[in-house]
Amino acid sequence: MIDKRQGYLDAAQRLFAQARVAAEKGDVPESGSLILRALDQERRAGGVGPQVMQLIKPRQ
Repeated sequence: MIDKRQGYLDAAQRLFAQARVAAEKGDVPESGSLILRALDQERRAGGVGPQVMQLIKPRQ
């Protein structure tokens, strides 16, 4: 799980770096697209691991 989370975070960092380069070149639409993709990777990293519903045991 941690490796998967780290993979998402690494991908986000790469995308943010690419977005910075695109913005410096003046390609605002490409930069915006890359930022959105990076944010999606960060969101995915936050979702890795056990979910709350999986931890709750039903009453019997």
